[in-house]
Amino acid sequence: MRTILGTAAAVLAMAGVSLAAGIPSHSIYGNYVEARTADVYTGPCFANSEVGLIGNLAVMGWNINRGSWHGVSLDGLSVVGVVRAAHTLGDVYESSYPVKAVLIVDSRANAEQRLALQSFARKMAGDLLQDVVDVEYQPISLDFADNNIHSMRATLTAGTLAKIQTRALNGNDHICRNEEVWYQPLSKLEHAMPAYSLANSFEGKALGTTWSSPDKRSAFVGSFDVASE
Repeated sequence: MRTILGTAAAVLAMAGVSLAAGIPSHSIYGNYVEARTADVYTGPCFANSEVGLIGNLAVMGWNINRGSWHGVSLDGLSVVGVVRAAHTLGDVYESSYPVKAVLIVDSRANAEQRLALQSFARKMAGDLLQDVVDVEYQPISLDFADNNIHSMRATLTAGTLAKIQTRALNGNDHICRNEEVWYQPLSKLEHAMPAYSLANSFEGKALGTTWSSPDKRSAFVGSFDVASE
């Protein structure tokens, strides 16, 4: 029997066919947007004027196109994380912790999916979502203009609690002509680009603060494709 299997494997290899080719890939993929209260695409002069003063608040949202988490299908569902940190998020010189968080879970999800969405968000954002003080269930949508993520025109709405609206950066957004991506995205992503925040707001009560921080170079739009757990 071993000889037969070995011969079959050799024949497939010679034909350029992998034995694993028929095994489905187990991944979960979709689109992402975040907005913070400090510029993420900026120059040193602007970044230094903001660090330690603002940038400790953020909204981030994942929309799952297809995939499962812990064996639970999450196709078409979304989850949003909102954080309040002790310091500017992403500063390499000073810790942002402790961080308090709120999770907003897609109200269309059933009981199993709600738990899976929370677990997925914690995995994607790491320690930022480990101290969750409140979980809300709201209708969530993440839409792109012309259904094209590359347009950078995204709108995330999480019920009445949180909203992000973005557009692509343009020449008028280069003020000091020395801009770069100063902070990295808060989530694990396959691809991300900085964007301009037309809206960035949170109206919940659990974090002890609310905010509206529009008109900043403070957003990322991206996509994720990670192995399912």
